Amino acid sequence: MDTSVTIIGVIITILIGIPITLVFRSNITNRAKIKEIKKQYSQNNHYDFELTETQNKKILSIDQKNKGFLFIDFSYKKDTAYFVDLKDIILCNLIETTRSRLGTIEKVEIELVHKNTMKKEIIPIYNIENHYLDFNCLFEDHKLAKKWVAIINQNL
Repeated sequence: MDTSVTIIGVIITILIGIPITLVFRSNITNRAKIKEIKKQYSQNNHYDFELTETQNKKILSIDQKNKGFLFIDFSYKKDTAYFVDLKDIILCNLIETTRSRLGTIEKVEIELVHKNTMKKEIIPIYNIENHYLDFNCLFEDHKLAKKWVAIINQNL
């Protein structure tokens, strides 16, 4: 009887241990990717992205001293990163694209307008095509985008 209890205990431990190990390995890999991307965009340690927020496989970072903004997105098939020197930006807006009949938000984007050229740079935060009507993700990403538009406008 003691042997069967021990065997069941070992099996339960293995069943719990394997997923936990996989989650930790994934987190370590993501941290290494984020660190490498930040290092790549720091331009020889000129930018230090001290203020960072992570949510729904999106990482937003800003260097408030040297005016640099970095957005990393791991939620799509291909990892994307956007770097913007905020010294060249005059205006930051939040753009929400909705479907006309339903009022459902299709896209949430951050629009940055360059000083000299007035060229608009669009950073996609949420796209309904990539999230398949996940309203929790939409709400969280929309809230995150509003917060970061305010942070960017404070640092312009």
